[in-house]
Amino acid sequence: MKIHVGVDRETKLVHSLVTTPANVHDSKMVEDLLHGEENAVFGESAYMGKTEEIKGKAPMAADNTNRRSTRNRKLTEEEMERNRMLSRTRARVEHVFGVAKNIFGYRKDRYKGLAKNTNFIHVLFVLSNLYMVRRYLLSLPAGA
Repeated sequence: MKIHVGVDRETKLVHSLVTTPANVHDSKMVEDLLHGEENAVFGESAYMGKTEEIKGKAPMAADNTNRRSTRNRKLTEEEMERNRMLSRTRARVEHVFGVAKNIFGYRKDRYKGLAKNTNFIHVLFVLSNLYMVRRYLLSLPAGA
């Protein structure tokens, strides 16, 4: 199974989550990961060519997906530099998976069915969101 997440770029919090069987391609889930209020979408090269779907769900969002080369057309130096800059922002998504794996120990999972595993993963990522904002939550006054 695969976990697809939509993460806020500033706060690194998961705002949308979809689980699918492993045979579903990443690009099929792009509309399910958007909430509509995005101003930019950063995706790996699997999401290349999904500009219409992104504009349909989030009309104000800029499509910042990485470009990929083909057999007949290699990436130019400018395109490779653009991909490197976009990957710095996309790396923030990996922090969420790092918390799930390293803090909560979610390295291996037994497949118990998509519904049961999805429920567990939703709880896991809610806890990951709480972990990500723990310092802010602890700094709030007691009566707030």
